[in-house]
This record gives sequence, structure tokens and C-alpha cells, in this order.
Amino acid sequence: MKEPLITEELIKDHGLTPVEYGRIVSILGRVPTFTELGIFSVMWSEHCSYKSSRLHLKKLPTEAPWVIQGPGENAGVIDIGDGLAAVFKMESHNHPSYIEPYEGAATGVGGILRDIFTMGARPVASLNSLRFGPLSDPYHKHLFGGVVSGIAGYGNCIGVPTVGGEIYCHPCYAGNILVNVFNVGIVKKDRIFYGKASGDGNLIIYAGSKTGKDGIHGVTMASEEFTDDAQQKKPNVQIGDPFTEKLLLEACLEAMDKGLIVGIQDMGGAGLTSSSSEMAGRAETGVELELSLVPLRAEGMIPYEIMLSESQERMLLVVEKENKDALIDIFKKWDLDAVVIGKVGGDGFLRVNWHGKMAAEIPATKISTDAPIYDRPSKRPANQDALNTLDLSKIPDTINSNSCNDALRKLLSCPSIASKELVWQQYDHMVRTDTIVRPGSDAAVVRVKGTKKALAMSVDCNSRYCWLDPYLGAVHAACEAARNVACSGARPLAVTDNLNFGNPEKPEVMWQFIGAVEGISAACRALNTPVISGNVSLYNETKGEAIFPTPTIAVVGVLEDADKALTQWFKSAGDVIMLIGQTREELGGSEYLYVCHGIERGLPPAIDPEKEHLLHKALVELNGRGLLRSAHDCSEGGLAVTAAEATFGALIGAEIDMGQYSMRTDALLFGESATRVLISTASENAAEVMAAVEAAGLPITQIGKTGGDVLLIKAKGETLIDVPVSDLKSIYDTSLERGLNQK
Repeated sequence: MKEPLITEELIKDHGLTPVEYGRIVSILGRVPTFTELGIFSVMWSEHCSYKSSRLHLKKLPTEAPWVIQGPGENAGVIDIGDGLAAVFKMESHNHPSYIEPYEGAATGVGGILRDIFTMGARPVASLNSLRFGPLSDPYHKHLFGGVVSGIAGYGNCIGVPTVGGEIYCHPCYAGNILVNVFNVGIVKKDRIFYGKASGDGNLIIYAGSKTGKDGIHGVTMASEEFTDDAQQKKPNVQIGDPFTEKLLLEACLEAMDKGLIVGIQDMGGAGLTSSSSEMAGRAETGVELELSLVPLRAEGMIPYEIMLSESQERMLLVVEKENKDALIDIFKKWDLDAVVIGKVGGDGFLRVNWHGKMAAEIPATKISTDAPIYDRPSKRPANQDALNTLDLSKIPDTINSNSCNDALRKLLSCPSIASKELVWQQYDHMVRTDTIVRPGSDAAVVRVKGTKKALAMSVDCNSRYCWLDPYLGAVHAACEAARNVACSGARPLAVTDNLNFGNPEKPEVMWQFIGAVEGISAACRALNTPVISGNVSLYNETKGEAIFPTPTIAVVGVLEDADKALTQWFKSAGDVIMLIGQTREELGGSEYLYVCHGIERGLPPAIDPEKEHLLHKALVELNGRGLLRSAHDCSEGGLAVTAAEATFGALIGAEIDMGQYSMRTDALLFGESATRVLISTASENAAEVMAAVEAAGLPITQIGKTGGDVLLIKAKGETLIDVPVSDLKSIYDTSLERGLNQK
């Protein structure tokens, strides 16, 4: 096939600006070949280069004594003691999942799993954060079913449990759904592997599935807005095979265990291009490839297609010559291709040959680390002040039990709060037999084999908060994810994030992005939870309509004694119920205002990350002393929803009296004041718990006791909530299914 001429139209089709193309010509000292144009196109795409975000990501805290590897590798790594480390990261597969929901979500899971075992870790648990448009839309029902099936199909087949996550439905995601996937693995501290092409003369080995034409320009597609032709991009979506990935995982871990690998990287976004150039860039070496040696499954492929293909389940390995045969034998045993396709060079160039003829010759660092960095203009949206204005005098206060009961029922039935058991039933969350706390509580907890320890993990983001105030919303996301982990009894240690935003070329979107990054930075510094890995997903827009800013945060913590894992549900009748934290008259951005009044305005609740840190430490200490029966984060839906959810585990009711509060009744019940946790403790421990929390500098109030089969909440001498627990749980359990089945 004759290569096309490099024209202005071809350059534009590759997503490159005239200035960027000029920079390419300057780097090469000549006009690029077609293959070189493709290489620069994918590596300088937003998805791979972070050219609009890198400047601001530098603000994030990334270091702590327990951080072994921060951002810049395939995944982040933290020391968890006992000679072990936890390896984790979160990634997005948003655009592919909107186009082809099953394969988009499945390959998202496959990609994040490879990021983890590339580091030498065995994956032990997955989470996800999913966002859809209204489920009344038939297409979003299709997307919902396809995405959930794709996550379940891939994760279940490879044998990695999906232990939790979150699902939100909102019109802002009608044109761009979000599929963010997280995985954590365990590795010995002295057996961590890195994506570096080290050692001049070492061999480059291609391992795994054959290369096809699927997924070409997938990362370019992920760096563009959607228009009316979104469905025409189906060829850009990769096709996954979890059974092959399972073989690849075992073969890689065996080769690592035998010390046969110098460097390793998965061929994910941008395929062979990103893996080869990034490995060379990190090691400050060069790589020479002969593409005629690459195993292909499609006839007539040209160098451009081979370098840009995003076919799944593939790895690039660097090995010493004397270990070549032993390594290839391992992959043959697992019925996988493993062939030498090149070598490490010492001059810093990525050289790509096709039957001995040069197809590309580029300084490796110019592709992988020297992409353009843009300081894009930012501007507060003109309507932001109006958006932040909330006149509560125009909203009738909920002051009687009938209206309060109805509001609670409505909140428990909305998709963002209702039980996700319909989804979790499709995930195998018990495979590997290490799951201690299953999906449904504040955080999932997974035992660390061979130790007394467990890992706790949670993912969170209230995107409405981030739309109303990106900084405050991001602080809330980081604090709530960490609070969820602390509610399991674990100490939050580190963060991975997935920053989902609209078009960064729009100053209003860039303002949202900068505010969110600064919010994450402030929260994580106060919480002492560095950001060790993550992903940025921009251009989540369709026809100019952007999603709400959605900086999804996942937090991992360590529970020193796995047998002390804490959950959100009341355990027995007669326990004392306490509320840690202060309830204020804060209704801005609340789920209550949206669900019951159709209002999305105001400001998110005030939040102090320093007090959050004190709360987390207090929860970990109290649980370590065996003083807590349950702990549940108070967030969406406020105190009433939190209390209702706490009754659902064993169908144990509660009688709560909030006393004489001088605020609106709806704010008391459904306001979402931050830094609050509903706890229960044995009556004989109540005084000790209160003393410990007060000593930590936090407010705590004894508000009731567990027992009976009704949720009863009183305040100001009136009964506000009085509903059988079984009725509330029925609404909570069946609402999502009813929404999906509604014609």
C-alpha cells in the first residue's frame, strides 16, 4: 500500500494543530512519514499526553513515607507492611462504552488489570464508578445493561472480584456516560517491576494476543467531543478476551517470579506505540523494532496500523539475551505468542522498521515526555453566581410525618441512592475467597493473604457538588471516599483519581478542572493521602453539552486486624446510636432538593479537611479498641437516609430523637452537612466513645437506640419519620429494577 501524502486535511484528521505539526517537522528536521504522523497523533493526543492537564496535576501531593511509586508508572504503589505493597490505579473507558457498551466496559476492566499485573502484582479487587443518563431513556437502559454485563463478563471470567462501586444517573450524562474502573493488587516489596527499556542490547519481546485492526485511533477518539456520528466510531473500540488475559497474567507473573524480565509494559492506549516509546523514554534509552516479526491476525496490515492498533491482551517485555528462550517457553506453555521483535538501543531513538526499511525514526523522549503542554485560559462561568444562589424561603419546609415519610421514600427510590444489588448480583465478588465486606457498605474490605491485615477501598464523587463549586466538590469527593474507608475501621493511606471533564479548550471547563485539582490537592494534603496514580478524561461533551465535572476519587486504606472490619449496619437491639459531627442548615446541592423539588442550586455544604482527618483517626482508634458496632458515613440524603440504610442489614429498627434543633426540618433530616458519621455502640461503651470523640476535638451527640422494626425519628417534640423498616427496605431494594423495567 502506498502511503498517503501528508496534507493539511490529513494533519487535521489526526487531531494535530498546525503549530503541533510544525513542532513535529522541527523535531524530525523533515516531513514525517505516514507512520510517524500516526505515532505523534496518538502520543500527543489529550488521552496520552495530558497536554491540557499536566501543568495543573503538578499541584497534587504525591509523596509520603509509605509511597513506593507515585504517578508516572503503570500504577502507583504503597507499602502496607509485612514485606508487601499494594498496587492500584483507576482508568476511564468513557467514549468506547458509549459507542459499544459491553466491549467498552470489558476492555476497560482488562486494561486496568494489565496496569496492575504489569507491576508484578496479582490483582485482588476491582471497583467501578458508573454514570448514565436517565434510565427512562431506552438507549440508556441499553447502555446500563451492556456496561454492567461487560464489567461482570470480563472480571468474572478472569477471576478477580468486583467488590463495590457507585452508580449515578443524571441528564448531564445523556450524551457521555462515564465508565471509571479501579483495581488493586498485592506484590512483594522486592518484586516490583517497572516499564523501562533498560540495558543497551537487551531484547524486546512481544507477548500475548495477535495484533489486529481493532482500536486504531482509540485514544484519538477519546480526545474528541462526540457529534452526531458517534456510532460510526465503532471500529475504534477494542475487543477483549478475558480468558486470554488470564493466561497472560499467569505467564507474566511466572516469568517475573523466575527473574526473567528487565522491564514490562502493557500495550493499552496507543498500543505498541505507547509501550515502546514510554519504556524508552523512562529509561532514557532507545528502541528498535522490526514490525514484520509482530504476530498479526489481519492480512495486509501496514506499519501505521500495527503501531497504532489497540488490540487487547498484549505485553511488551525487555529481557536479557540469555533469558530469551526460558521466557518464550513460559509463554508457549500458556499457549501465548512470544516473539523477539527488536532490541534496546543506546541512542535515545525509537526506530520502526518494516522488512528492513525505515518506517519511523523519532527521538523517544520527544514522543513520550516532551509533548506540548498548554496553559489553557480559564474563566468562571457567567451563570455561576446565579447558580450558587438559593432562596430557601421559596421552598416549603417539610414539617409533618406524612411529607417527611414521603420525602424519605422518594430519596430511597432514586437511582443514586437506591440499592445496587441488582448490579452486584452480576459480579462475582467472592472469587479468591478474600472478600470480607461485600458490596453495599461504605467501603469494601479484602483480606491480605498470609497476614492479619486487610485492604479497605472506596470510590466517590458527588458531581452536582462539583458543578456548583468545583473546588468544594472535589474536597468533598476526596474526604468522603476517605471517610468511607475510615468507617470500615481502616486508615486511609493513598488516592488514585479519574478526572472526567468536558472540552478543556473552553475556558469555563478549564476553570472547573483547575478548581477541582486544587480541591483534591488541599483535601489530600490535609488527610495525608497522597495521589499516587490516576487518569484524566477530557472532551466528555456531545454537541457542545458537557457533563458535570466529575473528579472521581478512590481511596485505599489498611486495616491492621482483618477480623475487626466494620460495616454500616446496626448489629443488635439495645445499642446506643450517636452522631459524630455537626448538622447545619445546608441544603444547597442536596439530593433532597433535586429529587423532591427539582432544584440544583446553591453551594455544597461547608467542609474542613483538617476536621475530616481528625474524624478518620478517631474512627480508626475507636474501632481498634473494639468500641464500635457500626459506622455509616452521612452523605447523600442526609441523616434520614443514613439511618434508614443502617437498619437494612439485619432489619433492626431505630428510635432517634434529634431534640430541639433551630433549623428547617428538611435540613435537619435531609441536609448533607459534611464530616458526619452515624455510629452505634454497646450501651456500656457509650461514655467511653463520647469521651474519646470529644478528646479528638469533634462534636458527638447521643441521639437514640436500636431496636424494634420501625425507623422512628423525632425532633422538636414531633414525630417526623415513622415507617416500618421492611417497607423502606422494599423500596430501596426494588427501585432500580423498577426503573429499568419501566416502559
